[in-house]
Amino acid sequence: MYKEIIETIKKYDTIIIHRHFRPDGDAIGAQIGLREALRFNFPNKKIYAVGDENDRLSFIGKMDEIKDEEYRDALVIVLDTSEPHLISDERYKLGKFIIKIDHHISQNDYGNLNCVDTSFESCAGLIANILISENIPLNSPSAKSLFTGIVTDSGRFRYDSVSARTFAIVSKLLEYNFSISEVYNELYLEDLESIRLKAYFMLNFKLTKHNVAYMKNTHEDIIRHHSNFFTISRGMVNTMAGIRGIPIWVNFTEDIENKVVVAEIRSNKFNINEIAVKYGGGGHMFASGASLPSWEVCDQMLEDLDNLVKEGQND
Repeated sequence: MYKEIIETIKKYDTIIIHRHFRPDGDAIGAQIGLREALRFNFPNKKIYAVGDENDRLSFIGKMDEIKDEEYRDALVIVLDTSEPHLISDERYKLGKFIIKIDHHISQNDYGNLNCVDTSFESCAGLIANILISENIPLNSPSAKSLFTGIVTDSGRFRYDSVSARTFAIVSKLLEYNFSISEVYNELYLEDLESIRLKAYFMLNFKLTKHNVAYMKNTHEDIIRHHSNFFTISRGMVNTMAGIRGIPIWVNFTEDIENKVVVAEIRSNKFNINEIAVKYGGGGHMFASGASLPSWEVCDQMLEDLDNLVKEGQND
């Protein structure tokens, strides 16, 4: 499969790399890392990365602005995206050939060539493994971006998905000239307002009967905190993590632009992916999400999560 991906890349003069909307560090790290590696190895090709921006992660790299005409006879590579409705920039459909590379649990494949491996802690790790295995040289920008993606999606190498392979890949990336401390400073140094926001979450989350921790954030809450959707939704979910006796935590955040409530669900014990899929979402066994149509449906999901813990306690 890896060899087929590289051979397909070699055939096309224009390559456009997509990923999911509202990108996290892994999505952008994988996307920019692949773009920079391909530009380094194929300087005569036109290689772009497209999609919505995340200002917090702009240090990894910027998106390219391209016209529709660029998609004519182009290869499209979609990264870190389990389902097609999650892809940022629907123009991916205009490409001549589509490759999907992902590490999430998928309900349906899409595109002409699919490389899905859920054993990887991150899509960036999967991309790095493809390039290293096929002897595609990297450079400092590509290695730094892939390292950043691995760091963010592995929880700084703390999650169960981390393996000896993860560290073997990282050791290869570290052979290139970039500063780990710069990456960590960009990712984890916080300003005072961010610390206060986390303190608010830690003091105000609620618990269900069987200790599912949760927060409900309206659009007005986002404005009141002088924040943005991404920071409140994905950025704050793990303020409820690492607490003894709380096996599942979920953060509900209103997205008025898309008229949904986004649920970010995490666990240190239970397979919450099945419940995310039930509500039209997906992800990993212990980290998933879904977009819900109303607060009433959020309550239904909470009840399902609470029952999951209840049933697990009875086993």
